[in-house]
Amino acid sequence: MDAEKKRKIISVGVNILFVSCLLLVGWIIFQLFFFASFRIPSNSMEPALKNGDHVLVWKGIPGARLFNIFDLLDRKSTTIYRLPRVRDVKRNDVLVFNAPYPRSSDKLEMHLMKYYVKRCFGLPGDTVAIQNDTYLINGHAYDIKYKEFLPEINNSFITEFSEAAKPAFPSDSITQWDIRNFGPLYIPRKGDTLSMNRENYSLYHKLIEWEQQAEVFYRDSVVYLNHHPLPSYTFQQNYFFMLSDYGKYSYDSRYWGLLPEDFIVGKVWIIRKSTDPYWGEWRWDRFLKKVD
Repeated sequence: MDAEKKRKIISVGVNILFVSCLLLVGWIIFQLFFFASFRIPSNSMEPALKNGDHVLVWKGIPGARLFNIFDLLDRKSTTIYRLPRVRDVKRNDVLVFNAPYPRSSDKLEMHLMKYYVKRCFGLPGDTVAIQNDTYLINGHAYDIKYKEFLPEINNSFITEFSEAAKPAFPSDSITQWDIRNFGPLYIPRKGDTLSMNRENYSLYHKLIEWEQQAEVFYRDSVVYLNHHPLPSYTFQQNYFFMLSDYGKYSYDSRYWGLLPEDFIVGKVWIIRKSTDPYWGEWRWDRFLKKVD
């Protein structure tokens, strides 16, 4: 092989390598700042999403996250930075977020590799409640998007599995809430200050421990943070109340409480493909279907 042919082969190889690197970098940037793809592994969001749907999640709502990935992989706390958002999260947005209690219901922590998808019901500053299967926001009945699923299923679920299904967040003797009669629960906004009495300790102490990375406990009618009395607390995060569209077997905010904004990956945009999880057949009617 003469020198000219060698130079051409090397030149073509270098160009292919260069283009491949550009495509890889472009894909990484696309995944980090714009869209991410997730597979739906359960039926908890039927009928909007089905087991086997593959969705694209738009990170512009509420803004792509930047953080130290190695800290999270080591289960350490880390600071979450947000790029400018297209808009704030709205009620009824279907969101993908990191599981808030991946190892224990006693400790709020971010699990980088475990995700949930739920619909946003309560926004920062709202007060949410459930009274006899009627869902309330700020004291007013709210028309759940798929309301035929939640109340009906809650009733049958309680009848069949009353002892297992009845307790709801925060599962204590102070509130004694269940999934049919829940709240009222105030959802803190960033900058809100709440007094720390016995009930508010029960409702918010896990959030405070996560924000402060410190121990919070209640003793002799006083709430303590790092062994110092805490008469009131100013929240550093916005929080959200998340519900599943298909509530029978779903683990949502009725059971684990409020979701910090830092945990939100983005809003589900479209179903990019869908396959039957049991037979592997393509569900063409769901291809590129917008999720709302």
